[in-house]
Amino acid sequence: MKPVVNIAELAPERDVKGELYDSSEAPIASLIGLAGLGARYCEVPPGKSACPFHNHHVEDEMFLVLEGNGIYRFGSERYAIKAGYVLGAPAGGQDTAHQILNTGSVPLRYIGISTKSPIDVCEYPDSGKFLVKSHSGEGHLRHIGRAGQNNLDYWDGEPGARDAAATPKLEK
Repeated sequence: MKPVVNIAELAPERDVKGELYDSSEAPIASLIGLAGLGARYCEVPPGKSACPFHNHHVEDEMFLVLEGNGIYRFGSERYAIKAGYVLGAPAGGQDTAHQILNTGSVPLRYIGISTKSPIDVCEYPDSGKFLVKSHSGEGHLRHIGRAGQNNLDYWDGEPGARDAAATPKLEK
């Protein structure tokens, strides 16, 4: 581990999902020894985005545009962006949902920086999904669902509580 990294020496890995999502990304923070801060280098081809429109309930994100231009979707707004722009995505509800889209003719290159919380909840307003994630040490929990489809009773599936949902509550 060195506390210095050159972006030109990174080896971004490509990830393609369907027609809209295509990016090449490389970690930065872990390479320079940072544990509480996330940072990654990202290249997005013309007409594509690296990820869906989403918001974080716990983690803050910031993006520094290095090259190219595009649109920054933020809540109900859209902002034209280009090299030199710094974008904020604070933790919050769907009003802070965000997505970077490359609307230019060359790759859009940026650095994404984020706080690293061991627990976060993300929402995906375009698809109605949510993500709950937790990681600490070697343990990892990740669940994606949609409201109303995962609404289980607290006691569902617990040994000895088979009829708990049907059991009347005792009055005090």
